[in-house]
Amino acid sequence: MRGARLSYVRGMATNAILSEQDTTESATSEAAVSESSTSESTVKNASIKDVLDQSSAGRGTTRSADRSAARNEERRWQAVLERDGAQDGTFVFAVASTGVFCRPSCPARRPRRENVRFFAHAAAAERAGFRACLRCRPKAVDGNPRSALVREICRYIEQHIEDRLTLGGLARAFGRSPFHLQRMFKAVLGVSPKAYIDACRLRLVKRNLQAGHDVTTSLYAAGYGSSSRLYERTSSQLGMTPEKYRRGAVAAIVRFTITSSPLGRMLIAATDKGICAIQFADSDGELHQGLMREFPFAARKRDDAALAEWRVSLVQLMKGQEKRPASLLPLDIRATAFQRRVWEHLRRIPRGETQSYSTVAKEIGMPKATRAVARACATNPVAVAIPCHRVVREDGGLGGYRWGMERKERLLAMERVGG
Repeated sequence: MRGARLSYVRGMATNAILSEQDTTESATSEAAVSESSTSESTVKNASIKDVLDQSSAGRGTTRSADRSAARNEERRWQAVLERDGAQDGTFVFAVASTGVFCRPSCPARRPRRENVRFFAHAAAAERAGFRACLRCRPKAVDGNPRSALVREICRYIEQHIEDRLTLGGLARAFGRSPFHLQRMFKAVLGVSPKAYIDACRLRLVKRNLQAGHDVTTSLYAAGYGSSSRLYERTSSQLGMTPEKYRRGAVAAIVRFTITSSPLGRMLIAATDKGICAIQFADSDGELHQGLMREFPFAARKRDDAALAEWRVSLVQLMKGQEKRPASLLPLDIRATAFQRRVWEHLRRIPRGETQSYSTVAKEIGMPKATRAVARACATNPVAVAIPCHRVVREDGGLGGYRWGMERKERLLAMERVGG
């Protein structure tokens, strides 16, 4: 349209300049102008029609795209409502009222639809100002094919726990070499497939025993081939035989003592194998309640004389007067494979020094497991013996402590000045 208009303007200006020429040329020029005007009108009408047709087509395409986007959002919202785990990793949803984004299968309460926005991946949600949910950890699976594959392997193990699972069998099932599968699994989870299988079986045994099933039924349901395999693998992890665990640990004897310490009242509890709990509180009543929660069905017996040596050693250890390191204290504690790795590392941190949660995660070979390290520190059942107080935040802040921030600060201060 613009090209035709400019041609028309040039024609009119030329005719004005040639107005003094002979009548023949003038007539020819007028005819040319008339023909040009007619041609221009035709072009203009055709161009306008084309533009209108294109505009109408564009509006139709836009409406179609809008409908497609709306259907896509509706499908995503339905997946969120159904907590569809199969959609994890394909998109995330963010909640404007909380500022948090989650994976579709997040177990948290469903938000109002008008507060929800959808993003193709976690990075886009973070750029929009949202932060990752601490409950479902959407970044753990978002766009990470290795994590997704390890998640599939874990689900496979859980669904076939009654079968005879081997590294070679898993490798064949997922089209990987045993070496590659083992290395990838350990890099993502921090434990080997065998350790994960053992943990799943132990969890299933505990669940069946707690439900009242006999030991034989529980062990075969969990995939153990014989009772000897069950006893040799679980006695150390349960802290007692499976039969005692089934009876609610009624036959287990836990001896304890309560004494004063630089951090207030301190409880030390032990089995025949070693120390199973070290707790702090402001009163003896709180310590009794804490021990009851830790060992609800055990036969708890106060025995100050039997635990006197450990009581003195721990008090001297806090004051910096004990010559033996805390790592020599015998412990009888239950732990997952990951917790055991963290706690063993903490026992190697020298007195008077601290490490950040992220540093501990790197030291155990899992640099992305910072939050998991913090949880392992928070669930430590034996204060001081496993020095979780020596783990602090990256910025130097104290972070958290199961027995109170004042006690953590006091412990660190005593260690810095040598007691």
